[in-house]
Amino acid sequence: MNYTNNYNPTISDAELFESIKKEREYIGYYNLVHQDTSIFKEYAKTVKQKDIVVIGIGGSTLGTYAIYKFLKHSKTLDKKLHFLESTDPIELKSKIDAIDMKNALFIVISKSGTTVETISIWKYINSLIKCDKSNTVVITENDSKLNAYAQTHQMQTFEIPKDVGGRFSVFSAVGLLPLAVVGLNIDVLIGGAKEIYEGFFSENSSYERILKKARFFAEYKNSFNINVVFSYSSRLEGFNKWYIQLWGESLGKIDINTTKQGLTPVGIIGPIDQHSFLQLIVEGKRDKTVTVVKVDNFENDMKIPDVKLEGLEELAYLEKLDFSYLINEQADATIQAINELEDIPCDVITLETVDEKNIAALMYEYELLTSVVAKFLHINAYDQPGVEAGKIILKNKLKIK
Repeated sequence: MNYTNNYNPTISDAELFESIKKEREYIGYYNLVHQDTSIFKEYAKTVKQKDIVVIGIGGSTLGTYAIYKFLKHSKTLDKKLHFLESTDPIELKSKIDAIDMKNALFIVISKSGTTVETISIWKYINSLIKCDKSNTVVITENDSKLNAYAQTHQMQTFEIPKDVGGRFSVFSAVGLLPLAVVGLNIDVLIGGAKEIYEGFFSENSSYERILKKARFFAEYKNSFNINVVFSYSSRLEGFNKWYIQLWGESLGKIDINTTKQGLTPVGIIGPIDQHSFLQLIVEGKRDKTVTVVKVDNFENDMKIPDVKLEGLEELAYLEKLDFSYLINEQADATIQAINELEDIPCDVITLETVDEKNIAALMYEYELLTSVVAKFLHINAYDQPGVEAGKIILKNKLKIK
């Protein structure tokens, strides 16, 4: 008897783990936790400018913004990070107006070196001020046209490795350089990511929870195909945006059986969205999972003052409460309300405090989770053919014009 088949059943945890370990040989983001960061720190020491302007889009900015947004109000930084991403002319002008162009360092980031949005914005910056080796650094692939331009003009360059995709690049030069320049501790960042890496690949702390969660997402993809991250801190707004790109662009794919796959990411902020999206979660269709992200210690002692408001005496119980206590109680009340329904899959991630280690650990865990879910779904997490088609159409339209 001869027998062939193309069945692709769900793989075991052991098979999946071996496949992920094998990926480390050709998917570069896994190994960024082992890199030497000295090149970024040494360059950062030479920067005198106060306004650090990142010109890029998508994977070139979202991860860096997520970390900077989370940390900037908890650190004493003498430099400010700006992000020029959108070609919306009104937004672009308002952001440029807030930059001291004569005291700015421009960090131009494009993996391909030909990103339309990035080059368009950089062209405009060049019309306002001369961009040269004194005020411009380029982060790109070594063989890109952008790198060739930078070399010709003796600009400092840093490499994005070819095996590191844009949305997985935050722990490469893409994120580490600008974050080091503004004064954040990139060694602690890498340490937070490395802790998750070691816990996963040694089959300890992060291994079980990542595999369990990934398997659930894959096996219940037809029932719960919307994954809500409910972050209880406005500082995590950037993380939410980064997660949406990572999840959507990595998992919206056609699998090896030519079946269209996809999990839809939603990022919301508590307590703000308790007054909007929570209603849909609680009484809407049961097609959503919820991950609540909390911060245990905000390291902030701001309190609700003992101020008497006539007619509102019934809310006197709020007086003298820490705002950090209030927001965590709001989070816990939401978690309890969801869990009591018993039909909404929900998990809770609690960050110990607002620092480099915790945000890096959270982001690296989500990178690993994305890779593992992709393996369960039998898809390639690292390409984006759906996006590339639109880029080609746009370039052809612009050339015709």
